[in-house]
Amino acid sequence: MSNRVNIYTDGSAIGNPGPGGYGIIMEWVNKKYIKEFSEGYQMTTNNRMELLAIIIALESLKIQPMEVMVFSDSKYVVESVDKKWVFSWEKKQFKGKKNPDLWKRYLLMHRKHKVSFKWIKGHNKHPQNERCDQLALNAAKRKNKKIDLYYVKREKRISKP
Repeated sequence: MSNRVNIYTDGSAIGNPGPGGYGIIMEWVNKKYIKEFSEGYQMTTNNRMELLAIIIALESLKIQPMEVMVFSDSKYVVESVDKKWVFSWEKKQFKGKKNPDLWKRYLLMHRKHKVSFKWIKGHNKHPQNERCDQLALNAAKRKNKKIDLYYVKREKRISKP
């Protein structure tokens, strides 16, 4: 049994902020097993959906640790991890940083697996990225979407007079 998986993700927000969604494809290395899934949210941002897609994929792995290669078109996420910015943010309790709730969740999963990233250019005919983009956009357009509670609470705090 292989403990390696390739994860392809994409996030979307219509209006940014606006209705959003994520799409995920998980392909186990040396196995003929592929899983794809998506979810939509009523009000969120593109960056939140990009990061949430990766978190959801990592949280769904039942075997720990796994060797994970994440393919993402999000420079926000890929560079934050590859350049180790997120670890500095963590030391400073994410003060002044966006999406601390998601970064904390990501770091929990990051430490359970051996995670590597490969940035891929979006909308460049990469088959899995194009499919994830379609999944994310379709999820953002669904009627019954979840509520991104952290985003909604944050926006209410910011918009209070």
